[in-house]
Amino acid sequence: MSTPYPFTAIVGQDDLRLGLLLNAVSPAVGGVLVRGEKGTAKSTAVRALAALMPEVPVVSGCRFSCDPSAPDPACPDGPHETGPGVSRPARTVELPVGASEDRLVGALDIERALSEGVKAFEPGLLADAHRGILYVDEVNLLHDHLVDLLLDAAAMGASYVEREGVSVRHAARFLLVGTMNPEEGELRPQLLDRFGLTVEVAASRDTDQRVEVVRRRLAYDDDPEGFAARWAREEAALRERIAAARVLLPRVVLGDGVLRQIAATCAAFEVDGMRADIVMARTATALAAWAGREEVTAEDVRQAALLALPHRRRRNPFDAPGLDEEKLDDTLREAGGDADDGDGDDDGPGGGGGGGGVPPQSGGPDAPDRSAGAGDDTPADTPTDTPAGSDGSGSEQRPAPAGGAEQAPVGASEPFRAKMLSVPGLGEGAAGRRSRARTEHGRTTGARRPEGALTKLHLAATVQAAAPHQRARGRSGRGLVVRRDDLRQATREGREGNLVLFVVDASGSMAARQRMGAVKGAVLSLLLDAYQRRDKVGLVTFRGKEAEVALPPTSSVDAAAARLESLPTGGRTPLAAGLLKAHDVLRVERMRDPSRRPLLVVVTDGRATGGPDPVALAARAGRLHAAEGTASVVVDCETGVVRLGLAAQLARELGGGAVTLDELRADSIAGLVRDVTAAGRAA
Repeated sequence: MSTPYPFTAIVGQDDLRLGLLLNAVSPAVGGVLVRGEKGTAKSTAVRALAALMPEVPVVSGCRFSCDPSAPDPACPDGPHETGPGVSRPARTVELPVGASEDRLVGALDIERALSEGVKAFEPGLLADAHRGILYVDEVNLLHDHLVDLLLDAAAMGASYVEREGVSVRHAARFLLVGTMNPEEGELRPQLLDRFGLTVEVAASRDTDQRVEVVRRRLAYDDDPEGFAARWAREEAALRERIAAARVLLPRVVLGDGVLRQIAATCAAFEVDGMRADIVMARTATALAAWAGREEVTAEDVRQAALLALPHRRRRNPFDAPGLDEEKLDDTLREAGGDADDGDGDDDGPGGGGGGGGVPPQSGGPDAPDRSAGAGDDTPADTPTDTPAGSDGSGSEQRPAPAGGAEQAPVGASEPFRAKMLSVPGLGEGAAGRRSRARTEHGRTTGARRPEGALTKLHLAATVQAAAPHQRARGRSGRGLVVRRDDLRQATREGREGNLVLFVVDASGSMAARQRMGAVKGAVLSLLLDAYQRRDKVGLVTFRGKEAEVALPPTSSVDAAAARLESLPTGGRTPLAAGLLKAHDVLRVERMRDPSRRPLLVVVTDGRATGGPDPVALAARAGRLHAAEGTASVVVDCETGVVRLGLAAQLARELGGGAVTLDELRADSIAGLVRDVTAAGRAA
């Protein structure tokens, strides 16, 4: 087993270290979600935390880590008698993004269950993580069915495994720690709320600190055991401080005044439900214990809010997490507390600013004499308002060509609930919520012979296959004699996520009629729909003389919304160039992810300029998509009394359908769901 990087050797990242340490002091805080760019020691810190956790007493030989002082009466390995047990280190169990359901919750030996009537159960990762840490790297990429299982286990403190009437239950209480890069997409709100705390991390912009990070990492890579030995004293001291805080925790007093501050803060920031209030109370108590105090102060409440509320105040997927600290201070004062009463002279979590205290990081032979963390060096190079002339990615836009002056970006109108546009046929792509697909989850539609390990038994088909052979197999009792060849895998139909590629007309023909605000609002609505249906999204825009990929296909609809908001307009209308650019993008994506089916959404009024016959050129580009069977829909943005019908004509060339901006609304009279092929036939 490799030597983990010492927790105390991590440079900076104060909020990250504090969030993890508070959970070590009080597991009831509920875990932590670490958000940040790649290469910021997220995974390193989480893995290092396990070495600081106190040892766990368990029943000897129990695969489910039962507490010997209070064993689980329903433990599959039980019943256990109360006894001294044995101690082992706390576990950090990693859940891979691509894990199967059986790997997470465990699996039953179906053949033995049918033929022998016994519950032969192989525990999964939830059993391994019981009374330890369950770590999910890139948690935002976790499949929906695994998220559902995590939510159930986190809510009930137990895992249930059921296979055709045979069920197993075992305790599953764990500290949930997840890391994610927001560029790859956000979490479902239900799972987001299950994390007690959230911290934002970023690479330091301080030269000395970056040098120290590199120096320590190189030293660790050269000699992991020797490097860990150099930090053993600091690790032992931190471990003792955690143990002391745990002992002190039950004696910490949470006064009525502090509780009023917590309730007032949660109400002021309009968080949903009551979980935020409870998490804040537990976090503030842990902060006091970590600082060696027996009474919670207003400063503890303030820091608890900065850790527990940012991810709970998001009202829609496009809101950036964060907290208005001035509003927080005003709320604490109005609730009768003094948010500034911390004198900062103790060694606990100090002043506000970054939203976290500074765990000890001194004593190492090459430790710098500073404690600048992520809260002090978070980069401010991501603009909230991209100026005209920028494409939102840091590169300067070329001047608009003749034929239409470039106009400043237009704000999007209010988004609405959009109709579901689906890809026809039956796919086999990643689990999602848009188009029909063969999946491991969903309604049973048939049976087949299993290919590899059996995961979903079709009981009736299995019995039907085994029944004719019972006499030849010498059946004498009530049990059914089942062979491997009799087993049948259930085939199921559910929903898949698609690649939704937007091709948006940003030319002067759209801007001149002041329609771009409505168009952006419609695309924003479709992006919100894609977020909810777990799609990948991409954005191609065309204006002037060419088209460009404003956003390569990604799981981050936030990034797509930001690029859309900063999209300038004006110039000619190279519609064919936009369709051809989309064709190139889809060709590359088919090679990268052949199972994910694309849905092309073209947002235009159908007009085209440039070249000798731009409309015919666009039609040929459309037929290219149709020849490859790409599902498509045209959002017709044409307005006015006189309509040329060019968008509907383009939809026919694409082999899809056309909808107007009004028809795109889910509450319009046209109906709630529109299949792309059905729309094409209607057109």
